[in-house]
This record gives sequence, structure tokens and C-alpha cells, in this order.
Amino acid sequence: MYKNDLILRAAKGEKVERVPIWLMRQAGRILPEYKATRARAKNFIEFVKNPELAAEVTIQPVDILGVDAAIIFSDILVIPEAMGLPYQMIEAKGPNFEKTIQSKKDIDDLRIAEAGDLDYVMQAIKLAKKDLNNRVPLIGFAGAPWTLMAYMIEGSGSKTFSQAKKFFYQEPTLAHQLLEKITQSTINYLKGQVAAGADMIQLFDSWAGVLGHDQYLEFSLKYISKICDAIEPLVPVTVFAKDAHFALADMAKLNCNTIGLDWTINPQDARIIIGNGKTLQGNADPCMLYADEKTIEATARKMVADFGKQRYIANLGHGLYPDIDKNKVKFFVDCIKGL
Repeated sequence: MYKNDLILRAAKGEKVERVPIWLMRQAGRILPEYKATRARAKNFIEFVKNPELAAEVTIQPVDILGVDAAIIFSDILVIPEAMGLPYQMIEAKGPNFEKTIQSKKDIDDLRIAEAGDLDYVMQAIKLAKKDLNNRVPLIGFAGAPWTLMAYMIEGSGSKTFSQAKKFFYQEPTLAHQLLEKITQSTINYLKGQVAAGADMIQLFDSWAGVLGHDQYLEFSLKYISKICDAIEPLVPVTVFAKDAHFALADMAKLNCNTIGLDWTINPQDARIIIGNGKTLQGNADPCMLYADEKTIEATARKMVADFGKQRYIANLGHGLYPDIDKNKVKFFVDCIKGL
């Protein structure tokens, strides 16, 4: 069906001729083409909600960087908004929620989002699929429930998310009620993405690393597991939990195909802990792309040697930074493809 289905085969544990590669935040500010498209929208949220513009920037990295998959351009915070908690994206500062979740009433007032509440994402997926014309698969995504809850309580980004964590200690029953609503909304959303044409799904647990092990199992992984159980029978699922070294053995038990790793995790240690039943994804430090080409090539070679060429998807350990030279990024992609 696809001219290039390497990433799907790698996720399923099937044999591949070479290592597939895509990059988190590949559709973004490293590309002048992205900036030109972005300028056509009044603000970031209008940009995300415009299916034509979102589809256009989704495809740009496939054309320009030569990656083996597209990932739909959107934002993890579209789910809280669809549940009734709108947000703003403030330049140079990040997301901001004017209203935050503080009480049982606030949670009761939230609705469980349906796929139709996010139809602009579904339309963007359909447009991107049409324009990709089966060249490469399309990845859909969502934020993991704990990460979304962290923003919904804290109101913005944070180094500690102490307000959100305090909620666990002071109101554990309410915390679970909120997480359950987010989880059901996310399942509905991801099923909609699959129905619209997404070939794979990735869950981003960006703030996994601020929780302790017991808290992570109770308030995050439990809900990630529910999402995996609902989506994995439909398409391959990747779970990326930033800084969650402590939970690798627990993540190995998830009903998912691929586990994404950040750059602080040793690939060989991860393989021993996780075993051979999962595909691994990652895990170059994005800052490595500031280096010269010799260093970039050496990193690519070592990464593939450490992970192995089978059951592996090359990626970064987190998203691309906006001031990285796109030519360095393409060089890295080409290095991986040449191994």
C-alpha cells in the first residue's frame, strides 16, 4: 500500500532493510517553509485549527528532510480545550490556561470530548493523507493524561508542576476522576484520528519525569495502559515518557508496540530492561545537531550500533529546537538512511 512502509514494519517487529527515521517536532520552526505557512494564520491556535495549513506543514518534512513518516501537525492541548478548558499559546512563553482545575465542580463541568469536537484535526489528517499519496505513513498523537492534567491544574508550564502534584496528595479521588475523563476523551480522539487515516499513534508523556515511581504507576501509567488497550488493536502505538528511567520495566508490560526513549537512557540498558518484545525509538540529544557533520555522523553510527537495525526507529530523545540548522537535520536523516 505504501511506497515506504519501513516504520510500520519496524513498529510491528517485522524485518526491515534499513532503520526508519522521523523526528519529533520535524514540522516546525527549523523550516523556513513552516514559518511562511505559519505567517498565514493570525495566531498559533488559529494555525492548528486550520486543516489546510496543518496538512501543509505536516507534509513539509517528508518533502524537505526525507523522513520516513509524517506526523500530523497539532498540539496536545486540543483535548483540554475540547473538554471545555480553553488555552492560549503565548509567544516565547508557551501555553496558558486562564481558568484552571481546582475543585470537584471544575471537574464535573468538563465534558468528555468526542472525535467530532476535534473535527479540524480529522480534516487535517484526511487532507495530509491525500497529499502524501501513500508515500509514507502518517502518525497521529495525543498527550498522555497526566501531562494534560499537569497543564490543566498548573495553568502553564512548570519545572516542578507542584500544584498538580499537590492535587494527587490532597485530592486523590478527584485526581482519578479528572484523569478518567481525560483518558476517555483521548481514546475518543485517537479513534477518530485512526478513522480519519492515521497509521500509527504516539502518546507523549512529556512530564513523566517529575513524578516518583509509585505516583507514576498510579496516576499516569494506569491511564496510558487504558489508552493502549483501546488503540493498539487498531494501529501500532508508541509511548514516549520523557525522563521515565524508573518505569522502563513497567512500560514493557504495556499493550503498545514501541517505547520512545530520551537521550539520558542508555539504549543497551533499555533493551535489557524492556526485552525484545518491543520496538525502541530514539534517542539522540537534539543539541547534538548543533555539532559539525563529523560528530553528527558519528552519533548516527553509534546510535544504530547500540540499538541494532531491527525493532528500532531512529529519532531524537525529544523535539527539535527552533534554531537548529535544517541542513544539519537533513544530514542526520541521510546518515541514518545510509547505514
